[in-house]
Amino acid sequence: MSEFQPMSQSRPVAYATEGERAAFIFRTYLNLLGAICTFAIVEIQLFQSGLAEQIAVSMLGVSWLWILGGFMIVGWFASSLSHRAESVAAQYGALFLFIAAESIIFVPMLYMAQHYAPGVIESAATVTLVGFAGLTVVAFTVRKDFTFLGALLRWGFIMAMVLIVASTLFGFHMGTLFSVVMIALAGGAVLHDTSKVLHHYPEDRHVAASLELFSSVALLFWYVLRLFMSRR
Repeated sequence: MSEFQPMSQSRPVAYATEGERAAFIFRTYLNLLGAICTFAIVEIQLFQSGLAEQIAVSMLGVSWLWILGGFMIVGWFASSLSHRAESVAAQYGALFLFIAAESIIFVPMLYMAQHYAPGVIESAATVTLVGFAGLTVVAFTVRKDFTFLGALLRWGFIMAMVLIVASTLFGFHMGTLFSVVMIALAGGAVLHDTSKVLHHYPEDRHVAASLELFSSVALLFWYVLRLFMSRR
């Protein structure tokens, strides 16, 4: 979920013709599928080449706050660029930058899952995709605009960040309940972002829309995987 508003002279997709709206939605989800596949391919290549182990070892030795801070900066920059870029090429550049950042940040978690909880990655990926598909169907069928969740989600993520920082500084462990709450927040973000795709994005911002959806899918996958690993 992004706080940036689309910067475009194009009309919101809700005011487009039925055919134009369908084309926008198709392009958005096609780009989302491409982003997910690209992420998976990059991770596979990192692990097959042996780079994943090197990245994981180096990142596990660094304070998580530094990693999280860098990831947030890259995510903010990519989201800002994709929403404000005038050209589709620049929007794609922002999307690939974000995919690259996600691919790196996921390496330590995937590395530990592969070595200490075999099979959990596949299970978490399946649950994430099924959950995302289910939430998407809800957003498409109930005909309710879920963007009203925006303020609630922002406060929820702010509180989560405070807890993450506090746990890192003071050394306490956030258990299963935290992962469950974050999964709920990620699910809310999927509903929120899907509603933005259906009602609020300008017609020329399908790449930015796919970046926002990909961000929510990645967040959902992160905490589903974290939850599954905690049960092993």
